[in-house]
Amino acid sequence: MRYLIPLILLSVSLFSCGASSSASENEPEPELQQQADPDDLSQQVIIRRTDYGVPHVNADNLEAAGFALGYLQMEDYGERVAELLLKARGEWAKYNDLSGIERSEAIDDDASSRLEYKRAVETWQDLEKDTRDFIQGFAKGVNRYIELNPDEFDDWVKSHYTAYDVHARNIVSPSSSSIRRFLSAFKRQQIRDNDDDEMALNHSSNEIFQLEDQTVWARLAARSEEPHPDVGSNVWAFAPERTTSGNAILMRNPHLSWDAGYYEAQVKVPGKFNFYGDFRIGQAVGIIGGFNEKLGWSTTNNSPDLDEVYSFDAEPNKPDHYILDGASVPLEKELVTVEYKFGEAIGTETREFWSTPYGPVILREDGKVYVMKSAGDGEFRTGEQFFKMMKAQNLDEWKEAMQMRARVSSNLTYADADGNIFYVWNASMPDRPHEAGGDTTAFHVTSSDEMWQKFTDWELLPQLENPEGGYLRNENDTYHFTNLNEVLRPEDYPSFYPEPQLRLRSQHSLELIHNDEKFSLEDVVELKHSERMLMADRVKANLITAVEQTEPEGEIAQALQLMREWDNTVARDSRGGALFKTWWNRYSSTADSQRVQSSPESVGYSATPEKLFTEPWLYDDPMKTPFGLADFERAAEAFEWAVEETKDRYGHWNLPWGEVHRAVIGDLDLAVGGCTGLLGCYRVIWYTDHEEDEQKLQVRGGDGWVFAVEFGETPKAYTILAYGQSNKEDSPHYNDQLHNFVNNVMTPVAFTDEDVEESVIREYRPGVK
Repeated sequence: MRYLIPLILLSVSLFSCGASSSASENEPEPELQQQADPDDLSQQVIIRRTDYGVPHVNADNLEAAGFALGYLQMEDYGERVAELLLKARGEWAKYNDLSGIERSEAIDDDASSRLEYKRAVETWQDLEKDTRDFIQGFAKGVNRYIELNPDEFDDWVKSHYTAYDVHARNIVSPSSSSIRRFLSAFKRQQIRDNDDDEMALNHSSNEIFQLEDQTVWARLAARSEEPHPDVGSNVWAFAPERTTSGNAILMRNPHLSWDAGYYEAQVKVPGKFNFYGDFRIGQAVGIIGGFNEKLGWSTTNNSPDLDEVYSFDAEPNKPDHYILDGASVPLEKELVTVEYKFGEAIGTETREFWSTPYGPVILREDGKVYVMKSAGDGEFRTGEQFFKMMKAQNLDEWKEAMQMRARVSSNLTYADADGNIFYVWNASMPDRPHEAGGDTTAFHVTSSDEMWQKFTDWELLPQLENPEGGYLRNENDTYHFTNLNEVLRPEDYPSFYPEPQLRLRSQHSLELIHNDEKFSLEDVVELKHSERMLMADRVKANLITAVEQTEPEGEIAQALQLMREWDNTVARDSRGGALFKTWWNRYSSTADSQRVQSSPESVGYSATPEKLFTEPWLYDDPMKTPFGLADFERAAEAFEWAVEETKDRYGHWNLPWGEVHRAVIGDLDLAVGGCTGLLGCYRVIWYTDHEEDEQKLQVRGGDGWVFAVEFGETPKAYTILAYGQSNKEDSPHYNDQLHNFVNNVMTPVAFTDEDVEESVIREYRPGVK
């Protein structure tokens, strides 16, 4: 007997020129009546913008500070902030006239967002007052800007946002990508069981999902995408013994898509905090890097396995029941009605969500009920934890904030004015009574004690404090080689913790800092911009030998000479990198005949390392492997192909890197250095096709908001925000940092009141009529 959840439970209601009720409209306003009105808040805060439009907020209280930040984000990002908050409320389809699959997908998204919104309403009073005040102020600041600038927006942008909408942006839900990976593996296994291995191998995840009707969770998961392999960050922390000043230094270097929404700002509230960091667009408290007078930190992605799929036996005699602990237990059903706009009218559709106390039901099939049990599901205190981290004045206070464990993942690297440096592989890691399923396997259970019930203890997470050698680093690889002097051995951690990994970007990092040198803050900034391509150091000699063995003539011989002369960098003026990258892409992709890559930017390992390298990466030799080429003949063939391809694609194979690789924002189109971490670059940039010139590429993502800070009597810092403080094309800060970015220049930070006063370009009170 098969137990299948229907595609949707659908009810449709149509009425013209009306407005249906929504969850947000029926909820009470969260204490706004008891707070200051916008005019009063405007008088309680001053914004001073310094060079490149960086705002410095001086507020009398937290609500006024939040008000200023919400107003600022609307001033610089406008409609994008409004869109994010409207989607968090679950009303995107209500205010936007969509059709077909676009409407259906928007309704699915709104329905799932309303579950998060409901959680936000339920948990609002559980937040500390400081957090609530800041969030309330943020919503008021957004509304105030819309009220004063209505002509700037389309009709759907209204001054109707509440603190619930802002709080909903911090609610953690089960990972769509984890659900997608499991369901995709499940369906492929079904296909293989029917003796159709070729279909299982060659069909995409979306095609697999279309094999039969699916839950809303499955449809949402099918549309989730794996991030670019270089999405992540670099970070260094240096103890006083490793710096020329005797002060600790922290360097943060995230590389996300250039629409990630970093927003650089300083917010100062007497008696609360004075914090300089990234306030993510559309969030009141979404800090993942920054510093106060005493300390700072940075996150880097670590991707711990926080999810597990469990299956229960479905009750054969009772619909919508499952058997656990010897009892028949009803599934929980929630119907979510979503309004959608069509023309001047409003309609409704209802989505059906099934769940258990252990997580959402993602599949019912073959007499089993499958649920996703996620460590972060329903977590609502992430912003509150960041507030505590912002307020902390020493390592003990900062660790206490971290032990809230509301931030369920990310490496955290820390430095402070007391000279401490600290690293933790942060994860709300399930304490499993079994091996990890890795998003591909479901564990069938009949009793609740067969599932994980709690997290592993904070003290047992991989950590290093003030290690030998005076440095810490992470580039999204595992924690094991955070410091080569104090390797964290895999045998000291549970089997479901990640296996050791140290890719080329991480090795590049260690080559720069695993030494006895002492660095100034300016030295750290220069080191961070290293444009070496470590892959070339490891395999170019073999490539040259492989091509020499073919006794090349003519153009191939000339291109080979270019390889000999190339300096192995991706600096703007360096010649040879574009040809090498094209060759590597061909060489790696043709190692497996079924996985040939066609995009010029699909650079990576598309085959097992054994098919690529003479010596793949080894745990016992982590800094010198991988190296060499496994297949000289294929390498030579790929080089001959790459010469023609590079000439066809870019106009010639002997071009400076920067002639092909461009940073483009508005009317600026500039040569830029940098490449992907998979090629061993530390200056991480990835590219897409140029919008106007088919023989060029332009930045799609990579280094975005970077800071380096030294903790002396007062912090001394440099920053760069590649894509500027505003996405509005008429803003003076739309692309005014791009020249600095491509020239590897970072700007001194104005942190003290005196520094801000010296460099202020505009001073005003937000929301003044």
